[in-house]
Amino acid sequence: MTKLLQWLLGVSLLVAVWALVTWDLLDLSLPDTYRDVAWPMPLYLLVSFGCYSLATVGYRVATFNDCEDAALELQQQIKEAKDDLKRKGLKM
Repeated sequence: MTKLLQWLLGVSLLVAVWALVTWDLLDLSLPDTYRDVAWPMPLYLLVSFGCYSLATVGYRVATFNDCEDAALELQQQIKEAKDDLKRKGLKM
């Protein structure tokens, strides 16, 4: 099962439970407080997901590591490429 199918299954289960509680489709005789709490739940979940995403991106940016060895290697390759182009007659 792909990750997309897992997410779609999870979201569809949440939507089904939300619809059952919100509109009392199975005549469960749930108290009105359940309906009052369940009605704005998609908005709460959306805001929570946005906060989580923002925190995750912020953490990943803050802990992004520098690759000093790779930077030095890239600078060396650029120098070699420039020298090679100069030998071939390209003027910079």
